[in-house]
Amino acid sequence: MMMLDIIMPIVGSLLLIICVLVGVAFLTLLERKVLGYIQIRKGPNKVGFMGIPQPFSDAIKLFTKEQTYPIMSNYISYYFSPIFSLFLSLLVWLVIPYFTGLIMFNLGLLFFLCCTSLGVYTVMIAGWSSNSNYALLGGLRAVAQTISYEVSLALILLSFVFLIGNYSLLSFYEYQNYVWFLFMTIPLGLSWFASCLAETNRTPFDFAEGESELVSGFNVEYSSGGFALIFLAEYASILFMSMLFCVIFLGCDLNSFMFFLKLAILSFMFIWVRGTMPRYRYDKLMYLAWKSFLPLSLNYLIFFMGVKILLISLLL
Repeated sequence: MMMLDIIMPIVGSLLLIICVLVGVAFLTLLERKVLGYIQIRKGPNKVGFMGIPQPFSDAIKLFTKEQTYPIMSNYISYYFSPIFSLFLSLLVWLVIPYFTGLIMFNLGLLFFLCCTSLGVYTVMIAGWSSNSNYALLGGLRAVAQTISYEVSLALILLSFVFLIGNYSLLSFYEYQNYVWFLFMTIPLGLSWFASCLAETNRTPFDFAEGESELVSGFNVEYSSGGFALIFLAEYASILFMSMLFCVIFLGCDLNSFMFFLKLAILSFMFIWVRGTMPRYRYDKLMYLAWKSFLPLSLNYLIFFMGVKILLISLLL
């Protein structure tokens, strides 16, 4: 029995990682297809049947290319930051609310905030250790942007913590049996979605990777395997943020097919925004975080605190 208790979480974690990586592979294919049709052209359609094996051929190509290292780079941190980045974006999946009680734990929301906060360091170190001015600027922008939007993410989560009285993601399932939280908190939902776009460095907030002014941003010196790992980490984060949006705002029944359909639609929305929105101006990005999202999330926090106090006083 003791051996089974050790083996089951390990097997479960491996299955989860494999499924996330396969999901990431097909998310990249979906993105290329959707962007193709938005730009009135075909996406990848030459490899295999309708281009379906394309992500795997891309992965083989990237991982078999020669690895290059800038002579002036800080080798160890340059080498390990993409690995650590992917590790963090896969580690955060442990909070996914399984009903089997595989790994999911009671302080899941705090664990999520810790992992996303650590994600800043990987981008910063990747930019700094490359010893390139463009990469350093991209890293600095990413740090300022991520820290700013983490504040609004944390406050939105905190307002729900006050409402639910628990840090566990399973509580969201229990509270949304009859009505989704999105119907009560549409502004918070929109704010959370925009903050997720900023947190994952996606258009229109992709200042860390601004091609027009920073060549390629913090990952400019990376090629082959290192670039592939950064790429995987970004798309794993997109999938996770879509999953978290579904859990918090759209009901949380992981046993239903509808949950995964909602997750796919939200991932599609990330791509749709990329295909339609121009990049923001950097000062506008900061203005949005501190002058729009922060007051909104604080107001909701105070409102939920009031609702909770009222309910407790009525019950007593």
